[in-house]
Amino acid sequence: MRKPIAEFIGTFTLVFFGCGAAVIAGPQVGATTVGVLGIAFAFGLAIVAMAYAIGPVSGCHVNPAVSLGALVAGRLSVGDFISYVIAQVAGAIVGALLLFLIMKGKASGWEGGMGTNGWGAGYLGEYNTVSAFLFETAATFIFLVVILGVTHKIALNHFAGVAIGLTLVMIHIVGINVTGVSVNPARSIGPALFVGGQAIAQLWLFIIAPFLGAALAGLLFRSGVLYGEDT
Repeated sequence: MRKPIAEFIGTFTLVFFGCGAAVIAGPQVGATTVGVLGIAFAFGLAIVAMAYAIGPVSGCHVNPAVSLGALVAGRLSVGDFISYVIAQVAGAIVGALLLFLIMKGKASGWEGGMGTNGWGAGYLGEYNTVSAFLFETAATFIFLVVILGVTHKIALNHFAGVAIGLTLVMIHIVGINVTGVSVNPARSIGPALFVGGQAIAQLWLFIIAPFLGAALAGLLFRSGVLYGEDT
């Protein structure tokens, strides 16, 4: 049970602190605001922290798409994939639940935002479905290329956690205005359950697009195009 427990803790941390930055610090005016860069670094630093904390146990996937990419690349068993995804989604839900309970205690009121992902009219940059799908697919693909690359047996993976975390920061800087950035089905599912409505209706994209991008990256590595038998 060590691996699923590690994945639960890691995904809990990512959702609680990443979405927490968006909900608690992101929208404020004045000295407490962190803006897009602050939110981006909150997600990235959560990954860096967990990479070194739980990486030796489970590999710190904390993301069903990462687990799928590893499965397709031949680096994860089907059994571990299933247990990882269950633990990741559970961790995301509990992380969102804790954030929800904290926000309910805000004396001046709270509009119910939970850092959910979305697109279309009324959501941040109001990008359409095609734009949202393309961004999530491409961003997840690049994210997995980095993850599978820096964790390859020939890579200098002592700094893998930093590289992965900074890649997530980069993705958020570009994509927050498009979809709020998912590249992680669990990260999208957790907050959406406490918001409902459109957040639930749009979940399909934040499951399918990241899985597609991750699978493509996994196939790239499995094929040996980047790292052949000679490496």
